[in-house]
Amino acid sequence: MLWSLRMTPPLILVTETEAAQQQAIRMHLEESGFRVMPSGGATQIFQALATMPVGVIVLDAALRGPDGMDLCRDVRARSEVPVILVGANSSEVDRVVALELGADDYINKPYSARELAARLRAVLRRGRSVRAVGLPRQTKAAFDGWTVDFGRRSLVNPAGEPVNLTAAEFALLAVLLDHPQMVIARARLMELAGVRDTPSSDRSIDVLISRLRRKLRYGDQPAPIVTVRRVGYMFSAAVERHS
Repeated sequence: MLWSLRMTPPLILVTETEAAQQQAIRMHLEESGFRVMPSGGATQIFQALATMPVGVIVLDAALRGPDGMDLCRDVRARSEVPVILVGANSSEVDRVVALELGADDYINKPYSARELAARLRAVLRRGRSVRAVGLPRQTKAAFDGWTVDFGRRSLVNPAGEPVNLTAAEFALLAVLLDHPQMVIARARLMELAGVRDTPSSDRSIDVLISRLRRKLRYGDQPAPIVTVRRVGYMFSAAVERHS
């Protein structure tokens, strides 16, 4: 278990179109130590986000009005809460689209409550591991006018404007900042950033890099992330660290 008895168990918001599956998931997750709140759609999700400390949203892609994919994009535009998207299509295209929309993970149907619990632990662990990345006692970093606060998990652009990052994007940025001007192989980057090892993991890293690049662009200044063909990526900017 990832939390002690003194800690409040994470609240998991679950949207599932099949009532029997939703009940089974809720029972298993509660037995695993999570707090679970079933949700029927967009209204309940945004109300919960506004009033409760939601830990992760499990979102069924088959939802209607709006559908799960659109709702994932809307959630990501308003919140950094991790999203696990559940879909019936196992194609790589759907997984990539889900990641492009801001999902932190994608699960194919049918899936077991046990698998979901493991995925939830991985997503929550990734968010907490961000603080462990980087040198001890150095909680802030700066590069090309950008500033990063690891304690607050915040990114501010050269104009002083905050930039929202998902847990996966921040974990990836933290790894890159910890290895400035060094080429990091995809497999190593996946390991350090906590990306799940699957047949499409390389593609998942590429999508996360693409998302992070878009957010690190400022005016005519490109993102300082260089692709090293057939190897991996390099953070090209000089990084200053301070406490």
